[in-house]
Amino acid sequence: MDEAPKLAPPGAGLPAWELALIRWKFSRGLRSATREGVLDAFARERERLDLAWQRCPVEKRSQRVLIPRLRGMEDSSRHWSVWMTLEHLGICQEAFSGVVERLGRGETPGGKASTASVKPSSGAGQESEARFQGSCEAFGTVLAQLPDWRTAATYEHPWFGPLDAAGWSLIIPVHLRIHRGQIERITEALRR
Repeated sequence: MDEAPKLAPPGAGLPAWELALIRWKFSRGLRSATREGVLDAFARERERLDLAWQRCPVEKRSQRVLIPRLRGMEDSSRHWSVWMTLEHLGICQEAFSGVVERLGRGETPGGKASTASVKPSSGAGQESEARFQGSCEAFGTVLAQLPDWRTAATYEHPWFGPLDAAGWSLIIPVHLRIHRGQIERITEALRR
């Protein structure tokens, strides 16, 4: 039996130089972002991600694979299965949708956002596919119906600081792209 890899703990974050680069790129993107642009980017990334996970045979989607760390991804996330990745995306998108919806109503969500709290279960199964799809539908609806996405209310993101509804919305297509890369690498490794 293979020994579990030694990875950084959940919530350990990113290397300082990488976090600084990501923050800089994110702030530039946020200045010029539009709701329509975010919805378009989200739809494109969702379509690409759907194709990526569906390329993996169903019987292999629960198999964990250790991959090299991708930019924007914590070390603790490198040893996941396709279903674990989909569960993580579902968890995050449900949370992000709730944050965006509350900010849109002028409310500040309670509690503290944490990258450690959105990690998937090692036993994630086929139900993660439906959870992911449902979270995509929910986010699209929330963002499309938001009266004003440049909200006065903000909520603290662990890497980007206080963000309004626009900021939280912009994270989602970027997050999908990172984890699409993860699923592609998992699937490639399973083919070998």
